[in-house]
Amino acid sequence: MSGQPTVCWEASADLVVVGSGVAGLTAALEALELGLRVLLVTKDVADAGSTRWAQGGIAVVLEDGHEPGDTVDRHVADTLAATGGLAEPDAVARILADGPSAVSDLRHRGAVFDAAGDGLALAREGGHSAFRVVHAGGDATGAEVERALLAAAGGVGVPMLTGHVAIDVVRAGGDRGPVVGLRVLDGAGRLGQLRAPSVLVATGGYGQLFDSTTNPDTATGDGVALAMRAGALGADLEFVQFHPTVLYTGAGARGRRPLVTEAVRGHGAVLVDSTGRRFMQGVHPLADLAPRDVVAAAITRRLAATATSCVYLDATAQTDFPTRFPTVFASCRAIGVDPLRDPIPVSPAAHYSCGGVLTDTEGRTGVPGLYAAGEVARTGLHGANRLASNSLLEGLVVGRRAAHAIATDRLGPRALGCALPGTVFDQVPMADRDLVQRAMSRGASIGRDGVGLAAASDAIEAGTSAGAVTSRAQVEDAALTLLAQAVLAAAGTRTETRGCHVRTDFPLTDDTHQRASLLVGLNEGQLTVRTADSARVGAA
Repeated sequence: MSGQPTVCWEASADLVVVGSGVAGLTAALEALELGLRVLLVTKDVADAGSTRWAQGGIAVVLEDGHEPGDTVDRHVADTLAATGGLAEPDAVARILADGPSAVSDLRHRGAVFDAAGDGLALAREGGHSAFRVVHAGGDATGAEVERALLAAAGGVGVPMLTGHVAIDVVRAGGDRGPVVGLRVLDGAGRLGQLRAPSVLVATGGYGQLFDSTTNPDTATGDGVALAMRAGALGADLEFVQFHPTVLYTGAGARGRRPLVTEAVRGHGAVLVDSTGRRFMQGVHPLADLAPRDVVAAAITRRLAATATSCVYLDATAQTDFPTRFPTVFASCRAIGVDPLRDPIPVSPAAHYSCGGVLTDTEGRTGVPGLYAAGEVARTGLHGANRLASNSLLEGLVVGRRAAHAIATDRLGPRALGCALPGTVFDQVPMADRDLVQRAMSRGASIGRDGVGLAAASDAIEAGTSAGAVTSRAQVEDAALTLLAQAVLAAAGTRTETRGCHVRTDFPLTDDTHQRASLLVGLNEGQLTVRTADSARVGAA
């Protein structure tokens, strides 16, 4: 292949984990304990991903302390109620039932959560019917989870390649067989070859598709693109959750914006418009604590009705705000807002991708030897709208389950003695990420319609050309381009409103013909979209 990079170095392992967030680190630690040789690859410094930015907490019904009357079944019911009819009840039940033991493991690995009395402090967030969210540092749960897992990984010597970006999953048999390795670019742009019979992708979501997001710069959809190019399917990609309360820092602000955790509303804050009027009452029985899709849509409608750029979160009655929410308090003070005296200006921003690589609840994709866990994966837990604080829990549970599946599925050292087949993709479609972000923000944020989706797709296609992938930036641009077109294709196909997919030209939910997931794949470089008879690995 003309211009194909030359392999400069090699390494081998039983399992290569791509990503150093909650799912990847949990999987790596568990796999090491199961006796596997593990190598972890991450494209930035180890703690640069989305996990450390998670504020709210971990939703879990703990065995050693919970609100009286709360049960896992009640947590399952709350999740199914929030997920727009597309979550898989069996998957929800399996993942949430494993939550207590997964959190117990995390605590044994050193994570410390906020205490209250003789037990843990519990918070309530949008869509939850009970106080069941454990948190750390008030609103710094993700940072504590990341700290604990990285310390545990360092303590047992998990080998880690930082500053290495994955570019190509290698399969045997002319790219039709099982996984035999992964190719990466190191910080110097040199091509490395990692021989391994198992690869776990745990790279997070694709919030950087939009010009305003809670996600860090690393959230460019690399893992979904990597898996789809390897032959895996994407599912529920059109369901991008917009967090309703992100700090409004002024007109034209782009990139990562500070989150205002909905635990602030769980603690008693209320949403008001520019006139001081509460507008969530009568919209949903839970009012300000309604699920995220409901609140984000209500804010969007209110912004349009008042011709303003933000609404306000009034937490002025919360005298303990600086100590209960120190991260949010610091972000507010940085823009001259004092939450003890001033309502906090907020607006929705892209937050969480509910869909991703189609997997089972053990992280298996449709490609033998390729696994996915965390936000990159579509396990069936989130459906059309994620329930608050189920994400860190899913990363913990499925990361651990995936490690056990990998240990069970091992087919021997098939990658070690063979010549790695396949080719490195050195000419792939990519567009400038600013163009992609502008097009997606105009046409595919809250309140989509067919005209806007088509215009966004046309704009991205017009700005796309084939280029060589020789740097991290190009890997990210190529991934964002593929994910943008995949999201737009799925969103254009789903001609209804469901969960966080709001079609203004199709405002009703169609449970007769469209209560099913959409699967997106690549066939000879072309995107295909189809309705799933069963959105499960092996049945799809």
